Amino acid sequence: MKRSQPDRRAQAKRAALNALRRAKRAAERAGVELSEWEGEFLGSVQDRVKTYGRAFGDPEKGGPGEALSVLQAVKLKEIAAKAKGEKPRRGLRNRPKDGR
Repeated sequence: MKRSQPDRRAQAKRAALNALRRAKRAAERAGVELSEWEGEFLGSVQDRVKTYGRAFGDPEKGGPGEALSVLQAVKLKEIAAKAKGEKPRRGLRNRPKDGR
């Protein structure tokens, strides 16, 4: 018996909500103080994903089956790295000039 194809939007929604919860929980466990903006960001993005299934309105900011925009995903990774005590990487600015 074959299963039907998984709903990509539902998978993306669950993955985004889990990532948001993990970042918030990691910060609480590590005792890392998130800024007011970061806490508000996590809460508002979580609310929008729960309500609408995605946290952005403009389709050019992310893929059609994704719950977070590209910039929201980057910021979430930065918050998660801060919670783990790692130094956050910011885009391509940290790459060496010779392309390695």
